[in-house]
Amino acid sequence: MRLHVGTEARQRPGSRIQQVPCGAYLLRRAPACLMRVMESYGGRRTQAERDAITVEIGYALCSAAFAAAVVFGAVAGPAWLFGLPRAVDTALVRAGLALGLVLFVVRVIAVLVRFRHATQPSQPGRTSPDS
Repeated sequence: MRLHVGTEARQRPGSRIQQVPCGAYLLRRAPACLMRVMESYGGRRTQAERDAITVEIGYALCSAAFAAAVVFGAVAGPAWLFGLPRAVDTALVRAGLALGLVLFVVRVIAVLVRFRHATQPSQPGRTSPDS
């Protein structure tokens, strides 16, 4: 496919470039028969899949924020409760911040990777023969 000089066009999946009478090129949507093929090979997600990943991201962020807050409170809490020297106070707060941040990132990644690797049963609705 050649593009007219000076014409910029990006081709999206499911689109074709079409030439119009003035010599420029336009993107047009592919026919429905080609769209079905694209969808069956991982092209588009259903609304249920989009909703599931949205809920999972929200859960990952909320649970990570809660865990980070608990760790920060456990590490930095004694610095505020007891009259500790300034150097110890600063060290505990900074250690709490660092551990909380690391735990937040690790928790978000762990939850999202676990969701990504979750597999559906080969026969939905059926239970194992042992049950």
